[in-house]
Parts: sequence; structure tokens; C-alpha cells
Amino acid sequence: MSRNDQRDDPQEIRRPIAVESVPWEEWSEGSRFGSRFRHLTRAVMGKGHHVGVLIEELLPGKQSSPAHYHLLEEEHILILEGRATLRLAEETIEMSAGDYVCFPARQKAGHCLVNTSDAPCRFLVIGEKKPDDVCVYTDSNKILVGSVDEVYDKTQVRDYWHGEETGGDPTPSPSSSS
Repeated sequence: MSRNDQRDDPQEIRRPIAVESVPWEEWSEGSRFGSRFRHLTRAVMGKGHHVGVLIEELLPGKQSSPAHYHLLEEEHILILEGRATLRLAEETIEMSAGDYVCFPARQKAGHCLVNTSDAPCRFLVIGEKKPDDVCVYTDSNKILVGSVDEVYDKTQVRDYWHGEETGGDPTPSPSSSS
């Protein structure tokens, strides 16, 4: 059994870790989006977890993610250091160290953080990890369907019967003929 498989073993006893021992990971997309983060849960549990805990650092001028909301996953943010602007639906709300916000599943309000200050903003993120989640991106009008790992354009919404032959006699499928 590999070390990673052992971490996914629910019977393994997990010992405390020092946050500083978890290496920073970085991501970016273009010049607007990006951050660095320490995925604490993954460091202890591997990929087999239901709730993720991360410490994220957002540099000045960066946005944490595209504005979005989840249908099945709840998210929480606690600002640890610095300041950021929370975009929540049509509002912008200034947040600073000690401020907390929760985004309940099915709350149809896109959210993200933007660092409009001149210093890094460090925050704690706690969120569920559900493979069948559906995530709606409010600025770009997209939907991510987790169970098939595909992104769809909401401008292409169809009626339930679109593309179905609704007239005439039904033709039995080849598997149902005798």
C-alpha cells in the first residue's frame, strides 16, 4: 500500500500537523486570477476527505476565483490577515482580519474575494467536497456539473423536449424487439 493510499484509509489515526510544514501551492489564470494555498486536509487525509480546510493567500490585485455558488456544497471563509473585498451577488463588502462569512449550499448569490489592498490577504477556507456538486458561475453564465466534470454554457438552455421526436408512433429500440 502506498503512502497516499494509507492516508485515504479511514482507520488510520491522524496526528496533528504544523501548518508551516504544509508547502504552499500556487495557481493562476491570466493576470486576474490566482493565489497560493496550503491544503491542510489533503496533507493529512490525502484525497479521501469530505470537508476541505485550506489557508489561502491572495496577493494585491488578484481575484480568488470566478464568482460562483454551489448547489450542494457549503463554504466558509475567515479572514486571518489583511483585507479583501467580498463580491456577494450584486454587493461588495470590505472584509478584514477577524471577519467571517458563510455561503450555504443553494444560496443563489455568486461570491469571490478580490484583493483591492496593497498587501496580501490571508484567509481560512472550509468547504465540502461533493463529487456530484453543481457550481454556477454568475459572471460567465456557465455551469460545472461535477459528476461528469463538464462545463456548460447557460445561454444554450433547452426545453426538456428539445431534440426529441414527439410525434408519430414510437419505434422500439433494437434491444426491446423479440
